[in-house]
Amino acid sequence: MIKYKLIGKSAYFFEEKILAMADLHLGYEENLRKQGIMIPSSQFKETIQDLERIFSEIKKEKLEIKEVVILGDLKHEFSGNLNQEWQEVHELISYLQSKITSKGKIIVIKGNHDNYLANVIKDKARIADFYVKNGICFVHGDKMILEALDKTVEMIVLGHKHPAITLEKSSKKERYKCFLVGKFKGKEVIIFPSFFPLVEGSDVYVDDTNLAFKLDLKKFKIYIPVPGETRVLEFKKI
Repeated sequence: MIKYKLIGKSAYFFEEKILAMADLHLGYEENLRKQGIMIPSSQFKETIQDLERIFSEIKKEKLEIKEVVILGDLKHEFSGNLNQEWQEVHELISYLQSKITSKGKIIVIKGNHDNYLANVIKDKARIADFYVKNGICFVHGDKMILEALDKTVEMIVLGHKHPAITLEKSSKKERYKCFLVGKFKGKEVIIFPSFFPLVEGSDVYVDDTNLAFKLDLKKFKIYIPVPGETRVLEFKKI
């Protein structure tokens, strides 16, 4: 059985010493400004603040990180590389490298927003369509990866969906990012929330975000990261 712990919007895999996260969408603010929507720049600062809490928790528990796996959509712009993306991708990679072991590595699964990411990253991190380690297959989720269905794979880990749940009490409604955990073809599946701080995501009851893996989400359990903390709360099945 693969042992892992959900920490904030990330997950730590104990035996593999891997920290995984999904869908950072760096450069989103500049993309909006190109469309004439003026918003202040807070995305990168909030992303680092979230990461600082996670790494603080990992340090407190005396855990070691040998690899960081980003499950796609590290950047936002489809059609090229924005100035904000160049700067923030470089800064993020440098930041992550400072948090892992000296011989550790950063692996970026190529998402549907990462068309030109290789030009930015170059040799600073490895880019792959998928990554398999000790029976865990890390994918983005926008396209079917046949290797994920191999009999040696026990768990599929993916992003892309940006799952969120709307909680309602009286007339008040709040939407929260969430993990979805369930089964697919006998394998455990974890769908990650987006790490992206500016938008909560797509309501799992309402929105179809075209995952390549045809999952019966009604049988998946919900885990909600507490905003501004590393705690993750377990909820009922969808």
